[in-house]
Amino acid sequence: MRRFLVSAIALALAGTCVTAMAAAPMSTSTVQSSTTTQLPRNVRPTHYDVAITPHAQSLTFDGQVTITLDVLEPTASITLQAIDMTFASVKLTPASGKGKAAAPKVAVDADAQTATFTFDKPLAVGSYRLAMDYAGKIGTQANGLFAIDYDTKAGKKRALFTQFENSDARRMIPSWDEPSHKATFTLEATVPSGEMAVSNMPATATTDAGNGMTRVRFAQSPKMSTYLLFFSVGEFDRATAKMGDTEVGVVTQKGVVDQARFALASSVDVLREYNDYFGTPYPLPKLDNVASPGASQFFSAMENWGAIFTFEHTLLLDPGFSTQSDKQRVFSVAAHEIAHQWFGDLVTMSWWDDLWLNEGFATWMASRTTQKLHPEWNTRLYSVSGREGAMSRDAVATTHPVVQHVETVEQASQAFDAITYQKGGAVIRMLEGYVGEDAWREGVRNYMKAHAYGNTVSDDLWKQVQSAAGKPILDIAHDFTLQPGIPMITVESATCSNGKTTLKLSQGEFTKDRPGKQPLSWRVPVIAQSVGGEPVRTIVEGGSGSLDVPGCGPVVVNAGQSGYYRTLYSAQQFASIRDGFAKLEPIDQLGLMSDTWALGMGGLQSPANYLDLVKATPAGADPQIWEDIAGKLDGLNDYYQGDVARQTRFRRFAIAQLAPVFARVGWNEKQGESDPVKILRTHLIETLSALGDDKVVAEARRRYAAQDKDPAAMPAALRKTILGVVAYNADAATWDKLHAEAKAETTPLMKDELYQMLSSTQDQALAQRALDLALTDEPGATNSAGMIRAVASQHADLAFDFAIAHLADIDKRVDSSSRSRYYPGLANQSLDPAMIGKVQAYAEQHLAAGSRRDADTAVANVTYRLKVRNERLPDVDAWLKKHGS
Repeated sequence: MRRFLVSAIALALAGTCVTAMAAAPMSTSTVQSSTTTQLPRNVRPTHYDVAITPHAQSLTFDGQVTITLDVLEPTASITLQAIDMTFASVKLTPASGKGKAAAPKVAVDADAQTATFTFDKPLAVGSYRLAMDYAGKIGTQANGLFAIDYDTKAGKKRALFTQFENSDARRMIPSWDEPSHKATFTLEATVPSGEMAVSNMPATATTDAGNGMTRVRFAQSPKMSTYLLFFSVGEFDRATAKMGDTEVGVVTQKGVVDQARFALASSVDVLREYNDYFGTPYPLPKLDNVASPGASQFFSAMENWGAIFTFEHTLLLDPGFSTQSDKQRVFSVAAHEIAHQWFGDLVTMSWWDDLWLNEGFATWMASRTTQKLHPEWNTRLYSVSGREGAMSRDAVATTHPVVQHVETVEQASQAFDAITYQKGGAVIRMLEGYVGEDAWREGVRNYMKAHAYGNTVSDDLWKQVQSAAGKPILDIAHDFTLQPGIPMITVESATCSNGKTTLKLSQGEFTKDRPGKQPLSWRVPVIAQSVGGEPVRTIVEGGSGSLDVPGCGPVVVNAGQSGYYRTLYSAQQFASIRDGFAKLEPIDQLGLMSDTWALGMGGLQSPANYLDLVKATPAGADPQIWEDIAGKLDGLNDYYQGDVARQTRFRRFAIAQLAPVFARVGWNEKQGESDPVKILRTHLIETLSALGDDKVVAEARRRYAAQDKDPAAMPAALRKTILGVVAYNADAATWDKLHAEAKAETTPLMKDELYQMLSSTQDQALAQRALDLALTDEPGATNSAGMIRAVASQHADLAFDFAIAHLADIDKRVDSSSRSRYYPGLANQSLDPAMIGKVQAYAEQHLAAGSRRDADTAVANVTYRLKVRNERLPDVDAWLKKHGS
């Protein structure tokens, strides 16, 4: 999202650091003994009977669990995972019911997050039942069992939810909290009688427990990993619909369930599509999507089997201010999480090395399904934007392979990134294009049937797809998933003869920070096409390749943009494509612009080439092309911060390019207007405001001032955008007025937005006020960290210094799974060389040596930004001068 809207948060949550007891290399075997674990391998759970009594007001809970387990070899101790628990009693009995109960000694290791039960004599091989009475803590951030407080018209309310991925089930249940230890679960909860309890399965019994409490028992779950278990209780409403034999539901705070109707309808449509695509019907009797107020710095939704958890900002649509972008986000995230019901829940990676099997596939599946079920949104072009997000991360030395070695839980936490999601999805898209849609789907169906309720590694998928396709893909898949980086295909020559163009291609590697790097080698599927011609395919391997393309006009390499690589043309070839730019397919226009931007900023060609393409883009081009241009020009504008004269000249050029497009779009929605145009309108208003367009800022202020007398001045589709512009350009009086609105707002969805906007001001003094406000109780426990991050988008140095100075207070307001990446992330937009040392000092003092990837990446980002400002902007200046700007 852009600067004025709440930032999109990664769709996953991770856990905290433990010490690894064993580590395996990247494996192609699904044998249990080869899977990484932090636990001994001599005991295996098969079933959990769990009873929970939460005490919401005191933020504690009582628990009882009986775990049916198999002892695989004689042992005098059993070790499992647990955090912040005290044990009142522990006993072990043979599963047969014959024999005496044993009461072991209990030892808790807080650093390792384990509890060990030691017996007087070794246990024999066999089945047992381990029963524990224990107590634990309810948190205020999204880890384990946690509380969310929120405002309503009836006053403050509190609801409880769980978030266990990647390693936080151990906060609620002593357990073998690792993905390969699948088991079945039966959950029972004692809750206030007026509240609704929700879990993965439907409730099978509800009984009066006395004292205003009700005991709810849920049906036994299928065999699944601990991180997929879910429990929630609160004052909820639930709406349902049927899709075949499955009851699909949405659960919200009371009074707003109608705002989830689009999510409900979308879930039905997506579930129907996936039942067909996967060839294995969804196996649970119900599928809920549970909405929670608040936010996390790490995720917006979680794929708990049968009970997806989603924050309200990504599930609800308020008719008073939700936008077309919000609507598309609701659908896309629902499609992502429902894809996980198969890829991740039914079939689960053996260990976090192969997390991409969950996230990359769900990213690709959501993109494919959104385009298929809502072609009017034209989201196909967003696949290029997603690929660019991955490539930005993949082009620096701190990148990692898609399949990555993970030892500690904190390293698993850091695996939830653009490589795992966007690169994983991009590689799948490329391979599907290589083998064909039908063969790919057949391979996926066979994979599901072969591994249902089990655990896998990446090669299990590749082997099924290769078998279905009847053509080799294993080497290509390995090249793109077992090594990091981005291939760069250079068009060495393009020679036209007898109605065809012969391309000579070479393969190198694109990086942003290592110009002399020895390139890795990939086998790269390449598609090339002349304008108006037929696409031609080849594999570039061994560093070079060639192909003949019908036609003698400009030739686009990576036609259709399914490939994960950069394309570098000679100056002559680029000029030919630029001159015919308007004739290219929109997706190729976007791909060419993305390559040109990256190559220019990386010093492989002049950054002025990108400005040439901007000039060549017709005002009536696809709205998503102009949306991308607006974002890139906004980014260039940021590089000029602190240099008023140069920035003024650049802004003059940027406004001159965007203003005619905005004139076509206008402030007011037109009859029959396409959805992409609605989104473009908001982006142009935001960007022109950030560029200092006085007319746009003045009109936003006029509409804000007129809203009480003229409801049409701030239509719902523009309310957040206009408020964002007003907040960004606020003076002290306006900031105070917005602050008063935030305090008075009783709708959590809008209240959270207003506090984000208060933190998105360009005035540094007001930004400091937002930082100070974030450390009070006023915004809500889960909003403070987001406010500081919003300040960092405009004032990185101010926000980072503030966060480090108040580390202990902010730690309480950041979900523990994201702390190692949260603080370095505040520095990403800095242009101060001193920031490099600050981030390094933070990492050395607060992060384990093996958990500094995000800190190292922040350093790489700041270094790159300084290089762009110092070495690339002079070329931009020269181009602007040449073109009279």
